[in-house]
Amino acid sequence: AKIQWVKTNRDKEQQEVAILAAVEAMAKEIPRVKPLPAPVTTYSELCNEYIVTDYHYGMLAWHKEGGQDWDTKIAGDLLWRGFQRMVDQSPDAKSCVISQLGDFFHSDSMEAVTPHSKNILDQDGRISKIVSEATNIFRKLVDYALQKHDTVHVIMAEGNHDPYSSIWFRIMFSALYENEPRLTVNDSELPYYVYQHGDVMLAYHHGHKKQLAGLPIFFAAQHPKMWGETTYRYCATGHKHHSEEKEFSGMRVTQFQTFAARDAYAARGGWLAERSMTSVTYHKKFGKAATNIFRPEMFDKKTGDE
Repeated sequence: AKIQWVKTNRDKEQQEVAILAAVEAMAKEIPRVKPLPAPVTTYSELCNEYIVTDYHYGMLAWHKEGGQDWDTKIAGDLLWRGFQRMVDQSPDAKSCVISQLGDFFHSDSMEAVTPHSKNILDQDGRISKIVSEATNIFRKLVDYALQKHDTVHVIMAEGNHDPYSSIWFRIMFSALYENEPRLTVNDSELPYYVYQHGDVMLAYHHGHKKQLAGLPIFFAAQHPKMWGETTYRYCATGHKHHSEEKEFSGMRVTQFQTFAARDAYAARGGWLAERSMTSVTYHKKFGKAATNIFRPEMFDKKTGDE
């Protein structure tokens, strides 16, 4: 062979750099949100964690296949009402973490396919419509949390469905709330995120890069100072849409359920799981203090309590 062409990922890497540069440039033009008034009374010892994972905004599901319908209207309505309930029924903690654990968007580009395997996805309309509605609803969540808590920390984790979208979503919200001193957006470039509340270490990862058993040793090595300063350590993951929890030496790892309905792919594959969103309250000296679980059935006019 006189000539050999070795295909590399250089084009993909250059594309990622270009996308990031474009998003950062656009973020400079985003109008900043004015700061909101802080709540009058909060408990400084407490931190609330509001977990939303694998929401698959923009997915289209049919009840005859998966058991429940799902589209952007249903997704937006359920997320808003579910988040309000989580906040209202949690204590008046001084701080909170909005933990969006990845796969918030069902698709990641103009093409309704998975980023890596290119599997065809059932998508509800144009990506611009989905992005617009998702952005508006997430702003409502953030503003609602700011009314209850002195400080709000936002995790927008990278998922396997939305590796690019998680980047621009994070940058955009950082720009939007640049003038809000009570809000921070986690800016980790790695898909691993941490937050410290007193003697409590909170760690986050979508679950697509590491198995549950590998997360404690990774976070200990990646964040040795925080690991050494804390007594109670918790890691939240999603990705597989069902719940699982295991306590390892030094850290409890929990895999949380999705609130979204099953799509055709999951239904035909025979995968079943309960649906829920979860809020967790932590005490800065004693660790996990309370857990509240909210299911979509609670907001059904026929079977729920609303």
